Amino acid sequence: MTPHRPEPKVKVGLIGCGTISDAYVRTVRTFPVLGLVACADRIPEAALSASRRWGVEAQPVEALLARGDLDIVLNLTVPQAHAEVTRAALEAGKHVHVEKPLALNRDEGRAVLDKAAELGLRVSCAPDTFLGAGLQTARFVLDSGAIGRVVAGTAFMMIPGHERWHPNPDFYYRRGGGPLFDMGPYYLTALVHLLGPVRRVSAAAAMSYPTRTIMSEPRRGEVIPVEVPTHVSGTLEFHSGALVTLVMSFDVHHHTHHPIELHGELGSLQVPDPNHFGGEVRVRAAGAEAWEPQEPVNAYTDNMRGIGAADLAHALLAGRPHRCHGELAFHVLDTMQSLHEAAERGTHVTIQSRCERPEPLPLGVGQGRLEAAVSATS
Repeated sequence: MTPHRPEPKVKVGLIGCGTISDAYVRTVRTFPVLGLVACADRIPEAALSASRRWGVEAQPVEALLARGDLDIVLNLTVPQAHAEVTRAALEAGKHVHVEKPLALNRDEGRAVLDKAAELGLRVSCAPDTFLGAGLQTARFVLDSGAIGRVVAGTAFMMIPGHERWHPNPDFYYRRGGGPLFDMGPYYLTALVHLLGPVRRVSAAAAMSYPTRTIMSEPRRGEVIPVEVPTHVSGTLEFHSGALVTLVMSFDVHHHTHHPIELHGELGSLQVPDPNHFGGEVRVRAAGAEAWEPQEPVNAYTDNMRGIGAADLAHALLAGRPHRCHGELAFHVLDTMQSLHEAAERGTHVTIQSRCERPEPLPLGVGQGRLEAAVSATS
């Protein structure tokens, strides 16, 4: 007999039924606190197809936003629409969890957060991969003092480009795309989660090819223009004192660099790919002969995109801060724009924004939980 699923406490509407949406819906249905009730897309056929897959109502965007039974809107539109759709959802009285990046630039991002503050609403923003077992384990290692004060690090994301697999890769090469704005949020959010905010950056960047040829169906062979840098090499100076080399590229076919490594006074830490939730964390103490794998501190190792929306729901019910908070997303956005500016100007750029490191999850959570276990007698 199938166990009874409790009535969800927080109801969700989804806007943007593209490639990533199925993963979000799987995650939403992992958490009893959440209930998906409707979906929408600017392309009605996309919403109808999603409606049939998920068994929820498909509506026009305006009708979804006008519903009185929604608490949170999942904004999974393309980056160029993030700020506009988030503002519309806020003005409709809804909290929002938005795909990364928060917006295309600082002005748009700040306007979104100011609107949320004005209306007493919350904005949560991907990536939420730092809530997974990989990055939470790395945070536990750092907070335990196992490698001491971090002094240096590296972060590499280097691939040939998304035109190899994505059916509609155009937006990856438009304003708001490129390797920095597409994949940078994973790496920068992970680094801020681990080390705290960035103080200053320097960078160089290149647009290595003026066009890209789509290799996937149904548009195989179509040539699309490139409008943004496709290789960015930067240095991040953190308020903590750590110096991290960051390379984001859509121009590299093969490499052997680890996604993230951090080096401290007492040893080094290997951090798994921040685009995923799991992955092995390894520590090598100063003078040690081998890297030591670390036990995961929570059960979230699979693809859990949307776990940030579940954390937002729990935070709303508990009256606590949510972890994928808007100021974190804005600081990441500010840092990315500053890297592009540093490359254009050939100078250092000081980051004006600051944010708090999000609190780690309680140890051992999993199976649809994000809060610490409560004893039967409490």
